[in-house]
Amino acid sequence: MSTAWKAICALVVVVLAVVAVAQSQSVAPANLASPWVELHAARVRLLAGAPAVKPARSYLAGVEITLAEGWKTYWRTPGDAGVPPLFDWKGSTNVAAIKVRHPAPHRMQEPGAETIGYKSAVIFPVEVVPSDPSKPVGLELTAEFGVCRDICIPAEAKLSLTLLPSQLVGDASPALIAALERVPRPQSSRRASDPEVRRVTANLDGGAPRLSIEARFPQGGRGADVFVEAPEGLYVPLPKRLPDAADGTLRFEVDLSRGGSAHELKAKTLTLTLVSDAGATETTWTVP
Repeated sequence: MSTAWKAICALVVVVLAVVAVAQSQSVAPANLASPWVELHAARVRLLAGAPAVKPARSYLAGVEITLAEGWKTYWRTPGDAGVPPLFDWKGSTNVAAIKVRHPAPHRMQEPGAETIGYKSAVIFPVEVVPSDPSKPVGLELTAEFGVCRDICIPAEAKLSLTLLPSQLVGDASPALIAALERVPRPQSSRRASDPEVRRVTANLDGGAPRLSIEARFPQGGRGADVFVEAPEGLYVPLPKRLPDAADGTLRFEVDLSRGGSAHELKAKTLTLTLVSDAGATETTWTVP
């Protein structure tokens, strides 16, 4: 055997050895995804992978929706118009709990209305807790949501995905982690870059009922906005931003005369979601 041929053989052996070691040290299983379901101006699929925090015995999954240019879909509360997303997991197997989380949305201007939602794409993170972590989980999802541009088209997709116990090991999907980071955090566990509600007051009597919100938004409040939700299907109009206070506090006001049901908010617990480019938080406040 020639010297050159011996050198080539030795190089091949080294390469194969490196590959074998790399494969033996790799413990991160491939993240799974269902096939895309193509819809009008949108497509949707299921994602799944390892948990975000170890040693959690739950999967970090996600519902991914991508939209054609100029189209949008909606948050859990769509605003003045729109269709909120609905996720039906009926038929799923080996499931103890499924929790869908909603990333921070944006205010969107439409003819004659303001809505809340997402453009281009969104991933809704989903925590899937198996009844028996040693067995596979079968996810069955019927997703219903609005796909809107000049008109709104109801969309429905049926998706399936099997999650394997081996997926509980390794690193979570970067795309799912990024989506989870966009979910508003409870104000009690906010980060330094997250906004914070400072004061809420309500005036429900008289001809100009209103809700006033004062909040602190770090890093100049770029993209700052506030969304208010009421229980029992009560409608709360979108807040209007007022001039900032002298100390930099951001102020918002909700004109409750638009909803026509200001008196029904008494003693109700409202959910306030504060969003910005730097972070988002969620808190509750009970109307006196």
